[in-house]
Amino acid sequence: MGLWRGASARQQARVHRVALVGPRAQRAARPRPPLALDAQENQLLLDTLNSERFVDTAPATVHATLLDEGRYLGSVRTMYRLLAINGGCRERRDQLIHPAYTKPELLALAPNEVWSWDITKLKGPAKWTCFHLYVILDIFSRHVVGWLLAERESAELAEQLIADTVQRHDIEPGMLTLHADRGASMRSKPVAALLVDLDIAKSHSRPHVSDDKAYASYCTSFERSGTGTWLLGARRGLGAWCRVLRMVARRLVQAFVFVAVWVTTKQAALQPPLDRRGRDLQRVSHFLQRQ
Repeated sequence: MGLWRGASARQQARVHRVALVGPRAQRAARPRPPLALDAQENQLLLDTLNSERFVDTAPATVHATLLDEGRYLGSVRTMYRLLAINGGCRERRDQLIHPAYTKPELLALAPNEVWSWDITKLKGPAKWTCFHLYVILDIFSRHVVGWLLAERESAELAEQLIADTVQRHDIEPGMLTLHADRGASMRSKPVAALLVDLDIAKSHSRPHVSDDKAYASYCTSFERSGTGTWLLGARRGLGAWCRVLRMVARRLVQAFVFVAVWVTTKQAALQPPLDRRGRDLQRVSHFLQRQ
């Protein structure tokens, strides 16, 4: 019958009827109601609704007022229909319109050009306790440039971590872009003022979008008793873990530099290397020498 196996009973009945009786005849055009308003009456009703007397009055109130005066120009539904056709009927409440956020697209061609930072919760020694891990990650080299483990999340700690990390890596004004999500500490006034003072461009993810930034999530577990001892052990363990990540990132960058130098050498006979590429390789080599 031309139907797929999972078709509904209504579709099967429709196809069966068409096969036996034939297609259904087209319905005739609906005639105009005898009590419908003509063009002149519609214009009179519209002028009455838009008049200075009823311009701020609901159609139901206009209809009742006209009936009290002994006049009938149309039903309430006709008034609403006529206003909707002429653009005079809309939602009375002010609806919030969210702005269109563009997806952040950041490109890092060398180390210390784009950083991404986040705050992750680590499980504490007891139930309902946790510590907050602040991590700043370099997008180009995947190098953990700065981290902090604290017992709370605050904008002051984030400001201190960013300032110390920028000073440690000798970041020049105007060369760094710091990306983060829209957390409370990320959009706080102390952090925003610090970025303005250091001439660091800031970038944020779109609201309610979880894949707009590179996440820095690290899962560690420590078996220690006591809050102070556990926090000290967690900091030591995270330091060792960051050193391992730093070593892996260094090996990856060295491999990238080797491949880039090899490709540049092979293409030297065909065309000279670009000045920008040479500058990028020089900055990468300087970055590796500082590690």
